Amino acid sequence: MFYWFLKFIALGPLLKLVFRPRADGVEHVPTEGPAILASNHLSYADWLFMPLVVPRKVSFVAKAEYFTSPGIKGWLQKTFFSGTGNIPIDRAGADAAAGALLSAKRVLGQGELFGIYPEGTRSHDGRLYRGKTGIARLALETGVPVVPVAVVGTDVVAPPGKKFGRWTRPNVRFGKPLDFSRYAGLENDRFILRSITDEIMYEIMRLSGQEYVDMYATRAKEESKKGDSAKGDEQRKLAS
Repeated sequence: MFYWFLKFIALGPLLKLVFRPRADGVEHVPTEGPAILASNHLSYADWLFMPLVVPRKVSFVAKAEYFTSPGIKGWLQKTFFSGTGNIPIDRAGADAAAGALLSAKRVLGQGELFGIYPEGTRSHDGRLYRGKTGIARLALETGVPVVPVAVVGTDVVAPPGKKFGRWTRPNVRFGKPLDFSRYAGLENDRFILRSITDEIMYEIMRLSGQEYVDMYATRAKEESKKGDSAKGDEQRKLAS
């Protein structure tokens, strides 16, 4: 009930009034039954705007810290994230991927929509990075369709590293559902998993118009930090 209260009464109407998000291809999202919504990830605001334009409830996994913080603030945070369809997952644990997969299968088993970011983390520079194969395994083990999604403009509203940016109209684009039933029973074949994941990422790239980088986003972030650190050291040497 809290999810629908936020979406249609408390938060959703305000977001629509202020940002006037546009949506294309919503008809590609099944009106009933389970489906995976695979999206690019530019900003923490993505999980607000994508479900906002979908008539059905969309569930995601979220950091466990959002559900375990103490005090009044922690209680409000837990209530908000639980009520908005988020499922806690310990991303620091060794079995984080298995836990996320289990949670996703539970949601899909109930005939609902599950949202996932195949890149695994937000893009730090607006480019689209290599997808992790967990989404392919999830699609094969559940047999549900994958709807590619591109959210555009959220990195302007809420840029990486900042809570707020500047105003723009986010655009959410949905592609046609992808059916991978032809690969049924091959969920342990890593070449098949990579092929499926790359096909999903290609569709997301086509919808978003982002430049694609064949590298995991986490590695790209690490290399970017090392590069910034090296530049800083060089500038300090020149200044001295």
